[in-house]
Amino acid sequence: MPHNITEFIMLGLSQNPEEQRVLFMVFLIIYVVTVCGNILIVVTITSSPTLASPMYFFLANLSFVDTCYSSSMAPKLIADSFHEKKIISFNGCMAQVYAEHIFGAAEIILLTVMAYDRYVAVCKPLHYMTIMSHRLCILLVGVAWTGGFLHATIQILFTVWLPFCGPHVIDHFMCDLYPLLKLVCMDTHTLGLFVAVNSGFVCLLNFLLLLVSYMVILHSLKAHSLEGRRKALSTCVSHITVVILFFVPCIFVYLRPVTTLSIDKAVAVFYTMVAPMLNPLIYTLRNTEVKNAMRKLCSKK
Repeated sequence: MPHNITEFIMLGLSQNPEEQRVLFMVFLIIYVVTVCGNILIVVTITSSPTLASPMYFFLANLSFVDTCYSSSMAPKLIADSFHEKKIISFNGCMAQVYAEHIFGAAEIILLTVMAYDRYVAVCKPLHYMTIMSHRLCILLVGVAWTGGFLHATIQILFTVWLPFCGPHVIDHFMCDLYPLLKLVCMDTHTLGLFVAVNSGFVCLLNFLLLLVSYMVILHSLKAHSLEGRRKALSTCVSHITVVILFFVPCIFVYLRPVTTLSIDKAVAVFYTMVAPMLNPLIYTLRNTEVKNAMRKLCSKK
């Protein structure tokens, strides 16, 4: 490797011991709620015959991705709350970057797939089950994971060989691309453009695609009955909310030149911890079928 750095020191969210104790409690609660909420959705959907439609199949996969995504960041952040000096090994740092991007990219593609599912359900209801066959659903989830794997692999292959030099201090609570690029001993303008294209532009393109798809869906609702419009609109509003919560921070962080802002840490907390916790709440609070299935599951136990 073109560097001799074996570890990085992270500054975290705060250096104040009192604030760190508060952060420990807050993030522990968020992480427990995230894992329990998302696992509950996965178990409910996989065990309930009434939730066998493609929409719920994709929702179960989204909850699984959210659990993995949060788990790749939260435990380290929670554990670091006990330490004044927050150290992460070079390999651990690269693993964190890889995990963030494989799960983040998989979620982006999965949200796009879910928008396509809603488009078919609303615009072509008579052909819905024929088009969205179980085989196609599995294929689309496979595409999401393959896309995440390719994106993360490309990202990590260019990151791991960068010439890092001192100081090996990362002004963040996790290993992310822009804070790492500040430690590189070379001009990072071209690297920044690569990150903006590979991460930021991909986020923006998918976000615009999703907005267009939902505009088409909402326009087509005019031909539906009042009850049909209400049900479709409820599902679409939940999905649009999740899309905005995930994509806007992603676009803000990655679609810009190589620079770090003071608000970056708060934004990162939102899309790595808060958004995965809110997703199951957003989908279940507006969905009677999921709530009923959860009640039946709890009553069995």
